[in-house]
Amino acid sequence: MEAILTERDNATIITITGSVDSLNAEQLSATFAPPIAQGRVRLIADFSRVNYTSSAGLRSLLGAVKDSRRSGGDLRIAGLQPQVERVLAIAGFTSIIKVFPDVEAAVASYQA
Repeated sequence: MEAILTERDNATIITITGSVDSLNAEQLSATFAPPIAQGRVRLIADFSRVNYTSSAGLRSLLGAVKDSRRSGGDLRIAGLQPQVERVLAIAGFTSIIKVFPDVEAAVASYQA
C-alpha cells in the first residue's frame, strides 16, 4: 500500500494505492494521524486505486472517521472499486461514511 497526501480547497486528500489489509492497516492509520493533529480534518480517502480491503483496513478508516469528527471534521471516501464498495456496504460502513464517485465530488461536498 502507498499513500500520498495532497491539499485541495481546504480538504486533505489521501490517495491510497494497492491493498489495505492487516499488513499495512497501521500504516494507513499513521497516514491519517498527522493531518488530524494539525487541524486539517476535512479528509478525503481516494480509494480509486484500492483493489482490496480487509477488516483491519476498515478499522483504520473507522478510527480516522472518529478522530476527524471529534475534531470538527469528517472523512469521506471517493472512487470505490465495486469489490471494495461491496465490503464497505456489507460491513455497514456506507451508512457511517459518506461515499462519493470521485474526488471532485467529495471536495465539492465540503463546499456545500
